[in-house]
Amino acid sequence: MTTSLIQNVSVTTQANVYFDGKCVSHNITLADGTKKSVGVVLPASLTFNTGAPEIMECVAGSCEYQLAGTTEWLTSKAGERFSVPGNSSFNIRVAEAYHYICHFG
Repeated sequence: MTTSLIQNVSVTTQANVYFDGKCVSHNITLADGTKKSVGVVLPASLTFNTGAPEIMECVAGSCEYQLAGTTEWLTSKAGERFSVPGNSSFNIRVAEAYHYICHFG
């Protein structure tokens, strides 16, 4: 099921802008202190590094992703999620805007 609304959050109003504007997100903090980011990746091929483990939830669009240490490209579309280990990286290819929620673990 795709998350369509996150209630009772604090939002950092200044956007995180990466890769010359190809990825833009906002940090949100839930009432219990849980942190997430909500954003969009525009058409591009990019590599993201992780500190903490992440779960990438697609809320619209789709992407292909490749986890570090693997050769297989997998697809994630609306309503689907993929997990990325901490202190790792993943490649992402986006043909149309990929809207996401990043759940930090």
